[in-house]
Amino acid sequence: MHKHGLRASLALRSISTCKSKWHRHQYKPPIKFYSYHTTTTTGPGFIEPAAGSSMQLQIIKALRSGDRKKASHLLRDFGRRSHSLSVNDFVDIFKYCARSPDPMFVMEIWRLMELKHININNTCSSLMTRALCKGAYMEEAFSIIDFLGENWRFYPGLPLYNSILSSCTKIQNLIQARRCLDLMEKQLVGKSEVTYTALLKLAVLQKNLPAVHIIWREYSKLYSMSIIALRKFIWSFTRLGDLKSANRTLEQLVALASRGNISIARTVYGKLYSTRLDIPVPANDGLGSTILDLRKSKQHDSCILSPSLYLPDTISASKELKFICMDEKKAKNPEINGPNGRKHSLLMKVLRWSFNDIIHGCAKEKNYILAWKLILQMQNLGLQPSSHTYDGIIRAVVSQRSFGDAMRMLKKMQQENMKLYDSTLATLSVSLSRELQLDLAESLLNQISDCLYPHPYNALLASCDVLNQPERAVRVFAKMRKIKLLPDMRTYELLFSLFGIVNAPYEDSNMLSQVDAAKRINAIERDMANNGFLHSHRSLKNLLKSLGEEGMIRKLIQYLHVAENLFIYSNPSLGTDIYNIVLHYLVEAQESHMAIQIFKKMKLCGCHPDSTTYNIMVDCCSVIRSYRSASLLISMMIREGFCPVACTYTALIKILLEDENFNEALNVLERIKLDGIQLDVLLFNTFLRQACYKGRIDVIEFIVEFMHQEKVQPDPTTCEYVFSAYVNSSFHNTAIEALQVLSLRMMSEDGNILKERKNFVDEFILDEDLASESHIFKLFEDSEDEVAIGLLNLRWCAIVGFPICESADQSLWAKRLESRFLNRLASGSRRGEQL
Repeated sequence: MHKHGLRASLALRSISTCKSKWHRHQYKPPIKFYSYHTTTTTGPGFIEPAAGSSMQLQIIKALRSGDRKKASHLLRDFGRRSHSLSVNDFVDIFKYCARSPDPMFVMEIWRLMELKHININNTCSSLMTRALCKGAYMEEAFSIIDFLGENWRFYPGLPLYNSILSSCTKIQNLIQARRCLDLMEKQLVGKSEVTYTALLKLAVLQKNLPAVHIIWREYSKLYSMSIIALRKFIWSFTRLGDLKSANRTLEQLVALASRGNISIARTVYGKLYSTRLDIPVPANDGLGSTILDLRKSKQHDSCILSPSLYLPDTISASKELKFICMDEKKAKNPEINGPNGRKHSLLMKVLRWSFNDIIHGCAKEKNYILAWKLILQMQNLGLQPSSHTYDGIIRAVVSQRSFGDAMRMLKKMQQENMKLYDSTLATLSVSLSRELQLDLAESLLNQISDCLYPHPYNALLASCDVLNQPERAVRVFAKMRKIKLLPDMRTYELLFSLFGIVNAPYEDSNMLSQVDAAKRINAIERDMANNGFLHSHRSLKNLLKSLGEEGMIRKLIQYLHVAENLFIYSNPSLGTDIYNIVLHYLVEAQESHMAIQIFKKMKLCGCHPDSTTYNIMVDCCSVIRSYRSASLLISMMIREGFCPVACTYTALIKILLEDENFNEALNVLERIKLDGIQLDVLLFNTFLRQACYKGRIDVIEFIVEFMHQEKVQPDPTTCEYVFSAYVNSSFHNTAIEALQVLSLRMMSEDGNILKERKNFVDEFILDEDLASESHIFKLFEDSEDEVAIGLLNLRWCAIVGFPICESADQSLWAKRLESRFLNRLASGSRRGEQL
């Protein structure tokens, strides 16, 4: 096939590909209009410069207005009327298409050029490739390079490859970037500063810190460092978490700026660039390392670092931390000035950007000390912190939980009338929510002007859930609705936990609360469906807890089947927590047989029971009063590698006590002590409750002294059971004396609180003022409930005329219990030997 025919066929194929892609993307031209230079052609069929420029301008106007049909018609008419066109007659259109970008129209121009036998030059090929790359037509761009590379008149230069490499980096296409690097290495085109910039971005995309150090080493061999180059290296080091190297590079940047070596300018588009001459260096054996290493694994040996970049392993946020950027003398230098003693605004901007990058890096690495020193250094250099600077330093401060410092900086920003970033307010609100400072967190959240993500609201809702404040949660969720912020899955998970429960924990559920809970759950699920969310593992767990708290057993089983179909059957490891929730509430609702069936099904599904599962099922055995089943479960539990805990034995003791087998229950209690398990008041209250109902005063006295010997303080329930047991047996004086002793031990471990705080007797116990009881509650309403209840018990004993015992050890009842307990040990009785 003729060479021109091959070119035309390739162009036609490329145009058809671009057309199909363009129709999918619905191309929209930009609004700006640019001026273009005129070009001339010579030879037969000479076209006046104004006419050629005018035709290009008409085509560009048609493209800008979106009339592609007219633009194509003008292009064809341009080709028919002009018989001696050159590549320069299309430069302005190529420039427009490269800026737009408009890859489809670029291919139409190339087709026309092929039909007119117009040879493309490096400028137009670069513009055409840039348009294709910006439009994400990477395959077409590579096809053009391969095809034009076969032409002896055309040689793809380094700028063309740089354009492709930069475009690959911008769209984060690492595969095409490696392909471009292979071509560059094969063609021996070398590298320029633009190449190194693209390589740095690729290394950051790959999270390849060793490659950045290699690029530093290679770049420093070929170029003297410039302000812009150092800025880009600081950005790379900071993004990859290497604060040490970033600070060393910042030191060089500040030193270079202080010498007045400023070579910065701004393009017409506002982008900063270096004004010094960039001379590409041809590739050789020593220069191919960067391209090769970027395609290798991220694992590099530390020896590749250049000696100039050898830094300590860690930056410690301690008092001994030395400032990396400058020594003390340099830190006290006056402001950095530009030529003729005037500040260079672009230089100050680059410096501020670099400091901000490292400060934000300190926030990610939770290095508050370094961030604070950097902001002080900025002030020494005359760099006024911006809102972005404060955003970074506040994030760093909050990472160390220094909320006082963060709020002071926030007030300083407000005093200086600085714009508060929404991200700054959101960060502070999230941190305060996690610290359960809900009023302040909600206040900051209300100051956010435009919240794009529900994360700060979710943090506040989570804290409302922890502190059981559904009223505040309603207000927070209403705010989300008002600003039209769409919830995410985490929001719905919290909504099920917050609003799926109506009465609990305030009162028991009833039919009305269950109906209300069902309406709330249905409303949340409808909203989930409207926003395209399905149940997650956590949302179903929260929903099952809500149904269990409300006692909605039928709904509980229905949603268990939903969880099984969504998660458990496909991944049994996710089922253990869900089954534990269901089993817990079934046992709590006395649905023991249903719980047993669910437990069997759980094992058949491949879900492995854990310690919580076995404890729940042992508790289930206490409901059905099956000591044999409970013992078998404990044996299975031990074989599976789970050690029984206090609640396991508590459930076992409940079964024995229900059968009035007090001796065996006491043996189990002694076994718990021998196993080294921490005894708690709940376990002893289990004994006291059943002994009180059965009138076993001997068991009551043994357990009370056992508690005293094990230094387990009684609680109000203990006092109630012991007092009731003596009253039911008509031992009224003993009941009051026991109540006094237990109240004193409840108030302090040694029972001598009245000796230590003698004002209690006159101010609260013996005071005849009717308001004394309310004073007791106000004084100890939050932190010392046991003290308040103990004082009320002692006050009641004094009212009935019983003398106050200042110390529990002085009580004859307490002495008698201790003497009996010690006698059992001395007599060598069975229980005494084990104790």
